[in-house]
Amino acid sequence: MAAAAAAASVPAGTFPSFMAEGTLLCRRGEYGKALACFDNALKLRAGDKHCLVARSKCYLKLGDTENSLKDAEASLQNDKTFSKGLYQKAEILYTMGDFEFALVFYHRGYRLRPELQKFRLGIEKSQEAIVNCIGSPSSVKLENKEDLCFISRQAESKKANQKLQVKLTKDQKWTRKREPVRNPKTERQLLGELYADKAYLEKLLKDEDLMESSTKQGIKVADLVLSGISYLDTRSEFWQQQKPIYARVRERKLRQQRWMRDKKQKPAEVGRYVVKSMEDIDMLLTGDCPEESCKKAERVLKTIQGWSDDEVPNKNELIGNLHSCIGNAQLEMGQMEAALQSHKMDLEFARQNDLPDAVSRALDNIGRVYARIGKFQQAIDTWEEKIPMAKSSLEKTWLFHEIGQCYLELNKAEAAQNYGQKSLQSADEEGDVEWQLHATVLVAQAQVKLKDYRSAILNFEKALEKAKLIHNEDAQKAIISALDDVSKSFIEELHGRREETAVYSLKEGGFSAGSAEDDNLEKGREGEESERRREHRGGEKQKAAAAGNRKDHRGTRQEGGEERGGEDTESKGEERRGARQKKK
Repeated sequence: MAAAAAAASVPAGTFPSFMAEGTLLCRRGEYGKALACFDNALKLRAGDKHCLVARSKCYLKLGDTENSLKDAEASLQNDKTFSKGLYQKAEILYTMGDFEFALVFYHRGYRLRPELQKFRLGIEKSQEAIVNCIGSPSSVKLENKEDLCFISRQAESKKANQKLQVKLTKDQKWTRKREPVRNPKTERQLLGELYADKAYLEKLLKDEDLMESSTKQGIKVADLVLSGISYLDTRSEFWQQQKPIYARVRERKLRQQRWMRDKKQKPAEVGRYVVKSMEDIDMLLTGDCPEESCKKAERVLKTIQGWSDDEVPNKNELIGNLHSCIGNAQLEMGQMEAALQSHKMDLEFARQNDLPDAVSRALDNIGRVYARIGKFQQAIDTWEEKIPMAKSSLEKTWLFHEIGQCYLELNKAEAAQNYGQKSLQSADEEGDVEWQLHATVLVAQAQVKLKDYRSAILNFEKALEKAKLIHNEDAQKAIISALDDVSKSFIEELHGRREETAVYSLKEGGFSAGSAEDDNLEKGREGEESERRREHRGGEKQKAAAAGNRKDHRGTRQEGGEERGGEDTESKGEERRGARQKKK
């Protein structure tokens, strides 16, 4: 029973399938369903750090910071340098308001992976939140106008105030005057719709009779009102730390300036805006933030579409480029159909405006999408259209390799081998060892499909040398494993050939022995014939005529007495030869 229960608890599926499904659901915003998928994946592979980080993100989106932090810390248990785990833990701490600890982990991740933009942005926002809480050190100026005895007096007054606060009863707390830490305008900006609720609660505090009353459960109304106000104060403090008022004012001013700039911009300003926007979009995409990259590209696309051709001379080229950026971001997010449509829009704009480089780029991206979704023939057709547009040997190397891989997926091994050899030739021209490795492996894989095991072994050995040259240990392990499989197949083929050769040689030997016997008999017959000729040479005419009749009767079959006479004559000749040999 226990074994059956354990078997039932194991989910039906594989770890990669659960991970892929959970990631897709998480991108769609269905965090509850994604959480269930990651739970099943961890049942199959407990402690997987990538799965723990993914589940931690779901918990954080659902507001469960406690479980989110547990998963993030578990992902770092065996690998303290795991960058995704460090970033996730920093994000959780920042969300919880622990900006100092969040800053620590942002710095750790930045030291390990300085090329990732997200760690630098985390450091900046944590430092900004800390400054908003405690103020900038440069704004504090210390002056020493008196002696230091005022410090002891200050400490004594602080202790007296603490004793006085202890003596205050719980029921008397609400009677203290609550001095607002912010002006109403600031609080209104921070709380938004909740500002009316806080104003109502503060109004209730003035009603002393109501504050003295209690609920049916015995809870004082004053305590409920004070707890509500305290909660709103806490949230407003966090929101101010996360996005301070000056930042909101600055953002509003920037929006106004952007609106004014959009109405009338100088060409230099337009160029700087476009260059900066494209850099930001590319940086977000390479920094593992495809959603932000996609949103940024869509905003810039909408802005550029509102400009005239005079303001942006290369407007159509920019629009196509932005469609390409959106398609790349959608591809990273797993939105294959949307990515395909975006790249097709890029291709349409490129062809309409006669932009060969943009056409080549669009064909490249469309082929990638087709290959990702398993439509290999469409990918081949698209990439083969791009071949004449390839400018460098390195670009041809990649292109030939991808086409060969698609042919290999379609079980067209001969075509895959041809494109693999083309890729290898281009890689040799470029002198790129890594692509020489990829192309050689492709050729070897195609030769295995063609059952040309000898050539496949030679190419795998060449690929192994390339892998050792660039110190790629993963590639070395994979190639060694492939070599073992191919060698076994080659040995089996050799055994089969030897068995076939042995059977064929036996048959051939029997046929040769029979032929030798026939040759000996034929030679004996020829000797007898020559001896008869010598015996009857110079003889009588009747004997010559009889010899002629014997020859005629030997080649033809006649019926009756002539046939029997010929046989008698032959038997007499044989008897004479036998007697002559006895005399000798």
